[in-house]
Amino acid sequence: MTKVQKPGTLLAGITGLYIAQSVIGGVTWTSLPAVMREAGVSLDRIGLVSLIALPWVLKFLWAPMVERYRLPRNGGNRSGTIVIFGGLASAVGVIAAGVLDPANWMSLFAVLVVVAFAASTVDIACDGFAVQSLAQKHHGWANAAQVGGAYLGSAVGGGLFLYLVGTSSWQIAAWSMAALVVLLGLPFLFVAARVPTEQSREHVPSLLHSLRRPALRQGLFAAAIFVVALKVSLGMIGPFLVDAGVDLATIGILNGTGSLVIGSAAAIFGGACVRAWGTKPVLILALILQASLLSLLAVSRITEALPVSVIMIIAIASSSGVMAFGFVALYAQFMRLSDSRQAGVDFTLFQCADAAVSIVGGVIAGQIAEVLGYGIFFSAAAALALGAVPFIAKVATQESYSLSVSDDAHVAP
Repeated sequence: MTKVQKPGTLLAGITGLYIAQSVIGGVTWTSLPAVMREAGVSLDRIGLVSLIALPWVLKFLWAPMVERYRLPRNGGNRSGTIVIFGGLASAVGVIAAGVLDPANWMSLFAVLVVVAFAASTVDIACDGFAVQSLAQKHHGWANAAQVGGAYLGSAVGGGLFLYLVGTSSWQIAAWSMAALVVLLGLPFLFVAARVPTEQSREHVPSLLHSLRRPALRQGLFAAAIFVVALKVSLGMIGPFLVDAGVDLATIGILNGTGSLVIGSAAAIFGGACVRAWGTKPVLILALILQASLLSLLAVSRITEALPVSVIMIIAIASSSGVMAFGFVALYAQFMRLSDSRQAGVDFTLFQCADAAVSIVGGVIAGQIAEVLGYGIFFSAAAALALGAVPFIAKVATQESYSLSVSDDAHVAP
């Protein structure tokens, strides 16, 4: 298998794509709920934002087809072609979203689902290209590019975007993000164009092989429990801050700072803890920390005893700090359980399980918050996180890992 001769150039290219994907994710799952709430959309409708992640749930269905097209039996590597068309489709979709009124949530959701399909397809090609093109000794740097790119993209999509909405307009903010997505994808095209042609290939990815493995099925179960416990409150934090009187520009700065500074620091700290302790203690600690923070949010809503500044600190610690800390360990589990012969397919299955649970949890979260209020919702979410601890303690593995972590979002964390 041919390797790219200059790993630094390759890393710059794939980092740009990871940032671009996370910009889209940050706009969709972090910024959009807050913008919709300010536009007067009800919480139960805002909870439906999670449905936009549907292509990220289902991308395992077309991942083998993407890989077979990207690496044909005979011919050159087509990663650049996939990125060109997927990237342009994503940018055009974001431009179209900018024309729509955020209160017109059905049309907006339809456009963003198309964007999510294009971005998730690019993600399949990007991950496969990185693993194929980098020598094994550089794989850790590729994972660092994923982590850094994800948090930087989230800071832009969840922070800068909201700031632009608050200080200018929804349209200008959306069109700025579309231009950024195009620019971030350009370095990868130069890298992909330099890959030597391979004339013949033999391996064909198989979903059936993945699903037959008991270890992978157990990993999917553990992922489902952890994701719903840690992420169920994520989509309601933005609307909660809006209802608490925090303006969109301030929320944008808060999200950007949290993703870029707190999230990155928590990810590095989480990686060090995984290396020292193994994944199980880190997963359990993340659940306990999340339960504690959500309990404080519930108390703040019920008693109104905490000032807004303290609520903002608690919210960002939950949505960026604990989330990054915990998901480093979860993705270390994913890497550990992936079959090296078809790691792309296995890893995609784990990512899709993450997205599927996030969708269901987000929809249910919106319904509960709308009917019962934030106080009961955050109390229930805290109880769920604490109740997941014994299950994770039972199904999670204990092995420690070298400091090599990965992140989606895509979807935000």
